[in-house]
Amino acid sequence: MKKIPLFLSLLLCAAVLFAQKKPNIVIIVSDDHAFQAISAYGSKLMQTPNIDRIAKEGMIFNKAYVTNSICGPSRAVILTGKYSHKNGFKDNDHSRFEGSQDSFVKQLQSGGYQTAWIGKWHLGSNPEGFNYWQILPGQGDYYNPDFLMMDGSKQKTIGYVSNLIEDAAEEWMEKRDPSKPFCLVIGHKATHRSWVPDTTDMGRFEKVNFPMPANFYDAYEGREAAKVQDMTIDKTMTLDYDLKMLSYGKQVDGAVKRMNPEQRAKFDAYYQPVEADFKSRNLQGKALVEWKYQRYMKDYLSTAASLDRNIGRTLDYLDQHDLKENTIVIYLSDQGFYMGEHGWFDKRFMYEESFRTPMMMRYPGLIKPGSKSESFVMNLDIAPTMLDAAGLAVPQGMQGESFMPLLRKSGAKGREVMYYHYYENTVHSVSPHFGIRTKRYKLIRFYERVNGWELFDLQKDPGEAHNLFGKKGYEQITKVLKGTLKAQILKYEDQEAEKLME
Repeated sequence: MKKIPLFLSLLLCAAVLFAQKKPNIVIIVSDDHAFQAISAYGSKLMQTPNIDRIAKEGMIFNKAYVTNSICGPSRAVILTGKYSHKNGFKDNDHSRFEGSQDSFVKQLQSGGYQTAWIGKWHLGSNPEGFNYWQILPGQGDYYNPDFLMMDGSKQKTIGYVSNLIEDAAEEWMEKRDPSKPFCLVIGHKATHRSWVPDTTDMGRFEKVNFPMPANFYDAYEGREAAKVQDMTIDKTMTLDYDLKMLSYGKQVDGAVKRMNPEQRAKFDAYYQPVEADFKSRNLQGKALVEWKYQRYMKDYLSTAASLDRNIGRTLDYLDQHDLKENTIVIYLSDQGFYMGEHGWFDKRFMYEESFRTPMMMRYPGLIKPGSKSESFVMNLDIAPTMLDAAGLAVPQGMQGESFMPLLRKSGAKGREVMYYHYYENTVHSVSPHFGIRTKRYKLIRFYERVNGWELFDLQKDPGEAHNLFGKKGYEQITKVLKGTLKAQILKYEDQEAEKLME
C-alpha cells in the first residue's frame, strides 16, 4: 500500500478540521404553529418542553415576523432571502418555485456543505441545491404518507408523519459524511389544517376547557377586509373535515382514509364517543360555535404535541452524537396562526397573530443560554444569517439582513421597520394587502377585494381593534408612515405595491 506523504496527510487533516469549524445547521420549519401555543412564549394552553429547550439553551426571538403569511411563499422566502415578488412564489394557487434561482443552500453547498431537505416542501417543483431530499407530495398526509424521493420514486410508509419525518432526518444524519459540515432542513407538516393527532395524543386535552380570546366575537368595526373574510370558526370550520365528526358530511380528511385498521380503531375509539355526545346535546347558536372552538383547540394542540416531541428527538440526536457544540439549531413556523382571536383560524392577514412567527435559535459558544431578543427579525433574514455564520459571502440579490450582529454583540441595532405583502385572493376571501410595522404603528393598504387603508397604534391597541386611518389627530403620523412605506417599497423594488401607492 502506497504511503501518503506526511505533508499531504497534514494538509488533509487541516482541511477536515477547518471544515468542521464551520457550524452545522439544522433548521426546523413547522406549519401554522402559533406562538400563542408555545409555553416559551408564555402560553398557558399547553406545555412545549422541547421547543422551549431551544429557547432555554439559546435565544428566543420575541419579535420575529414573516414577509407573506402563507406556507409555500414563506418557504420560498426562507430559501432565497428574497421577497415573494422577487423569488416569484407569491401564493399557493398560481405559483411554482423556480428552482434554478439562487438560494442559501446552494451557496452552502458550493462552500463545502452537505445539504438536505426532509419533510414538507410544498413548492410545486423538485428541490435543487440539495445533496439529498425526501419530501411530502403537496401538503402531505398525517397518516401513512407517501414521500417523493430523489430518484423519482414514491416511497410508501406506515406511521404518523411527524415521527416518520424525524426518522428520515436521523437516518440521513447517520449516513452523511462526518468530515463535512451539513445543513439539514426538517419540514414538518404539523400543525396544518385539518388537525389529526397521533393516536398516542388523542384525548390529551379532553378534560381541558380552554379560555376564549377576549375578541372572539369581534364585530370587525372599521375593518372592511376583516368583515369579508371566510376563515371563522363559526361559519368556515366544518364538523366533518375539520373536527372529525364524520357522519356530518362527506368531507373526510385524507389522513383518516389512509389509516390502517389498527390506526382507524384507535381513531374511532376516541372520536366516536365525542360525536355521540355532541349529537345528544343538539347545540345551536353560540353554544355550537363555542363547542367548535373547544374541539379545534383540542385537535390542534394534540397535533402540536407530536411536533414538540419530535423536535426533542432532533435535539437528543445532536446531543448524543457530539454535534451540539458546533451546530446551529433554528426553530420557526412558516407563519403564525389564529387560535380563535377575532373568531378565526388560519393566517394570511398582517395582524399580529399571523404576521408574527415563533422563532428561537441555539448556537453554543455564541448565544448565551436563556437569551431574549426584542429586535425585529424576519424569515427573510435566515438565508443571509446562515451564510454569515458559515463565513460565506451573501449574494447581492438577497434582500434579507443577517442578524448575526444581534447574536455577537449585546445592544446591536436591528430593523426599525418591517415590510409585508400578501397576494392570494382566493382561499378564505382575504383581500391582498401590503404594509409596514414599526415599533409602535402598523399601516396596511388593502386592494382588489377590499380597497382601503388601516392604521393601528399597537401601544394603545395591541389587539388591533381600532382603525385610526382618516381619524382626526392622526394626519401627521399617517403622512410619516406613508412616507416610510413608500421608502420600503422602493428599497425592495416592489413595483406592484408602488403603483398602488399612487
